[in-house]
Amino acid sequence: MLEKFWQILKIIKSNWQKLKESAMKSKTTEKHREESSKIIKCCIIILSDTISKSQNKDDDKSGQYLLKKLNEKYDVIDYQIISDNKYLLKSRIEDMINKGSDVILTSGGTGINSRDITIETLTDLFEKELTGFGEIFRLKTYEELGSPAILTRATSGTYKNTLIFSMPGSPNAVKLGLSLIIDELPHLIKHLKE
Repeated sequence: MLEKFWQILKIIKSNWQKLKESAMKSKTTEKHREESSKIIKCCIIILSDTISKSQNKDDDKSGQYLLKKLNEKYDVIDYQIISDNKYLLKSRIEDMINKGSDVILTSGGTGINSRDITIETLTDLFEKELTGFGEIFRLKTYEELGSPAILTRATSGTYKNTLIFSMPGSPNAVKLGLSLIIDELPHLIKHLKE
């Protein structure tokens, strides 16, 4: 099973550049990007039992990175630090959607211990899952770290006309995840809102 997983990753990697070039040359994709709104409302949810106890946002390196980078291009309308609690996560997502969020980014709670609830909570909510985000995230992680990428859990999907992206809590994971989506958000939202 593990061998098959690595074979699939190698195939994805070998075709990645071709796919990337193909997507960049697509006239339809370029047209959609031009027609897309650049006014995007973003929200951030950091899941961390430790940081949520202090509520000191300066201790939250991943959240601060997301806040800074997203505010350079879009509007961050909410930023919350919560404990690893599925009911709290669902509640914050509903609140953010009610505020008009187009995109919600979560960081943390994606591991495999019993307190990590983010992936399971979100996949239960998703109306449509965007599996490409997690696949590319794991591929890029594998290229950098090798087999520890097996532990990488990142996902994305749609819920109530809102895009949701979930990534691990480390600053490096957040940098990688955001690099994959930040320039594509207008295009993704255009398709979601059609």
